[in-house]
Amino acid sequence: MKIETRRWLYAAVGVIALLFAGMVYAWSVMSSPIAAYFPDWTKAQISMTFTIVMGLFCIGGFLGGLLSRRIDVRFHVWLAAVLFFAGFFLASRAESLAMLYIGYGILCGFASGLVYNAVISTVSTWFPDKRGLISGVLLMGFGISSFVVGKVYSAVTPAGPGVDDWRRSFFVFGVITLAVLIVCGFFIVRPSQEELASLMKDGGAKKSNSISEVDFKTVDMVRTSSFWLYFVWAVLLSAAGLALISQASGVATEVGPDVAAGTIATVVGLISVFNGVGRVIFGGMFDKLGRAKTMLIITAAFIVSVGILVIALMQKSFPLIVAGFICTGFSYGGINPTNSAFISAFYGQKYFPVNFSIINMNLLVSSFGSTIAGMLYDRSGSFLSTFVAMIGAGVLALVCMVCIRKPKVK
Repeated sequence: MKIETRRWLYAAVGVIALLFAGMVYAWSVMSSPIAAYFPDWTKAQISMTFTIVMGLFCIGGFLGGLLSRRIDVRFHVWLAAVLFFAGFFLASRAESLAMLYIGYGILCGFASGLVYNAVISTVSTWFPDKRGLISGVLLMGFGISSFVVGKVYSAVTPAGPGVDDWRRSFFVFGVITLAVLIVCGFFIVRPSQEELASLMKDGGAKKSNSISEVDFKTVDMVRTSSFWLYFVWAVLLSAAGLALISQASGVATEVGPDVAAGTIATVVGLISVFNGVGRVIFGGMFDKLGRAKTMLIITAAFIVSVGILVIALMQKSFPLIVAGFICTGFSYGGINPTNSAFISAFYGQKYFPVNFSIINMNLLVSSFGSTIAGMLYDRSGSFLSTFVAMIGAGVLALVCMVCIRKPKVK
């Protein structure tokens, strides 16, 4: 099989693996039947499950990066498959919050981070000439997972007091994920030195500057101002995006009080759909236009998109809310593929797995975006305060982006 065909086969498998690894992000949908079954569990207690997922996702990615040079990444995927099954199995038998936290929060969260790092850091090495594009393609699978899985889960899992169909759904998800990831693991392989040299020569990766000629160790990377400026940029925009996602249903309902619940759910789902589209387009844009122009477009588009939401809320225009959700989801989608492309372009490939896991730690800080949005609404009684904060975050992100410079080698 030709190398060009093989690398796109690996990319397709990577998308499938990340589609299943990203299902943990469908927690807002998955938790509804659980909340109905355990009415004594507070919303804060149930929400803590996802907070644990976020933390263990980052830890899983970090440990996976550290071990990537010692253990074949295929074993990372296979270990994750077993952990996913164990996690969903424990969650399906949960009679206490502790068991839910251990099963879904710790085991599934850690497994998701392992797969995420293994797939992105491995498959992307096959595309030195299309680093941004392949990151976007892979992350599209991860990004739309919550939407796809959420739709399937809600369709087959009724909710209500005493209804425990969610247990069966969790168990089935665990079995399917185990099988899929075991198969995918066979295709998560790194190119040989000869293959990589051929890809670099044919694709002109050095010429396109998509991979730094100097490899920075993690300790050296975190000493550069460029890393921290980018980290803050990613935190600000990601937190703002999560703030919208956490309140999107309430915003749509306030603007369209007579709109059917099914329509509201579909409109909110557009954020995830266009988030996936944005990942591919902005990833490819990074390869064509470079880091500075791509980040500028992402940031400017995000600020304009939130401006549309402000107008929609003030005018009570449901069509504008739909447009705002689409535009915000699209621009928000540019952040994650830029993470991967930025690390490769600024800090090289040799230490990429660990460096990539470090930049993804921004998710831990960003996750508080939804909490801040809730606090702002509780204090003001209006979603407008959240939108104003999102615009402020966008402006600060723009300042950070302008100050980023490629690090100099000492």
